[in-house]
Amino acid sequence: MLKLTLLALTTVLMMTNKVQAGEKSLYDFLWLDPDKKVYVLQNKLYKKEHSFYFDLGYLSNFTSKFQDTSGYAIRAGFYVHEEFAIEGFFNGYNNVNNDDFRNVRVVNQQEPFIRKINNSYGANLVWSPFYGKINTFNQIFYFDWSLAAGYAKVNTSSNLKSVKLGDVKTFYTKETYDGGVLKTNLKFHLTENWHLSAEYMNTYYFAAGPRSPTKKLRTNTDVILAVGYSF
Repeated sequence: MLKLTLLALTTVLMMTNKVQAGEKSLYDFLWLDPDKKVYVLQNKLYKKEHSFYFDLGYLSNFTSKFQDTSGYAIRAGFYVHEEFAIEGFFNGYNNVNNDDFRNVRVVNQQEPFIRKINNSYGANLVWSPFYGKINTFNQIFYFDWSLAAGYAKVNTSSNLKSVKLGDVKTFYTKETYDGGVLKTNLKFHLTENWHLSAEYMNTYYFAAGPRSPTKKLRTNTDVILAVGYSF
């Protein structure tokens, strides 16, 4: 009886002309025979088009050799399309002299050149072409992977002038630079509204150093872990 039931079910499935599937569920694969089709049987669960999002996160900075730098990151954006969003951001930094800084002072009796990142802000164009899901611990997590590029205003302070002067007490001068942003972000959806994200962000700007007055390309690198809300 069981064999007959399975045979009947298989026959019905093979004779069925219409297959219920998700949005854009029919894909043509060029390496297959022209008459073969592949169906995706699950809808995209979390839609982004015409939605707002807000993220608040902790950042760790990996730029300065003589500073331990951490801070916070704020993100807010709007998806004008399922794959494209406009985003504004603000990063705030806290800088503390580390052991390398103190070692240079003690061993070499010199003040190392330091450029501290105080804050940065700007806007990005976000492209989110990739999405999927991960099944772990009997729990399915949906995620989006995005890339972004944009403009940043970078506010720093450095001891460049006092280092050049030599035997003077160290002092810091505020600096402001225009820069560019490249980043990638992996967002895990917890619920329809809440998500967690991990972000790798590079900010590029031109600034002078102690060895030459010519401005050279500088890179500020941040890793950001955030919690966010979409609506």
